[in-house]
Amino acid sequence: MGSAKAKNSSNAARKARIEEMRRADQARERRNRVLAIGGSVVAVAALVVGVVLVVQSQDDGGGATTDAKTEGHFTTGADGVKTWKGTLGRTHVTKTVHYPTEPPVGGDHNQVWMNCNGDVYTKPLNNMNAVHSLEHGSVWVTYTDKAAKADVEALAAKVRKTPYTLMSPDDKQADPIMLTAWGHQRTVKSASDPDVASFFEKFVQGEQTPEPGAACTGGLSQ
Repeated sequence: MGSAKAKNSSNAARKARIEEMRRADQARERRNRVLAIGGSVVAVAALVVGVVLVVQSQDDGGGATTDAKTEGHFTTGADGVKTWKGTLGRTHVTKTVHYPTEPPVGGDHNQVWMNCNGDVYTKPLNNMNAVHSLEHGSVWVTYTDKAAKADVEALAAKVRKTPYTLMSPDDKQADPIMLTAWGHQRTVKSASDPDVASFFEKFVQGEQTPEPGAACTGGLSQ
């Protein structure tokens, strides 16, 4: 009889311990869910703050446009090449940049470059992307609708076989055919003008290149 009572008492105690452990487990699960939800909220809040900070830093003031940091002026050498004397900014920006020259010879620009591995474009380029190509050491050939068709075709053929070059129309420029590198620019009379070859030889991946060896592929293409 006493043995049965002892056994029943032991079973009751065991059941009580099991129930207590179950309640403790349930309480831990509730705490873990609360902590998980709280952690997710904190993570999302931190992500939102980070995105806002990145956007603000890229926006650089909240406006839609900005002037390129291109303090200086051109000087023209005896060879007819105009060289920019002064500062050419190299900051990556998301705004539309206004450049003091057309085509621009450098300055702040978009973080994505135009492909310049002998790429010939049939439409005008976004200057902000093309300037990034100049930073990589490319020569940019531009022409207006006043350029002879034969010259445009001959220049396109030269560009296609020359890495670190690109070509596009630009009816905003002053002369029919212009050649541009980072900090340097000149006008040529035709595709057969010997100054074309000399400009390519000197400035394709030339000493003026801010980022020699940087890619001319993997960017934008029309």
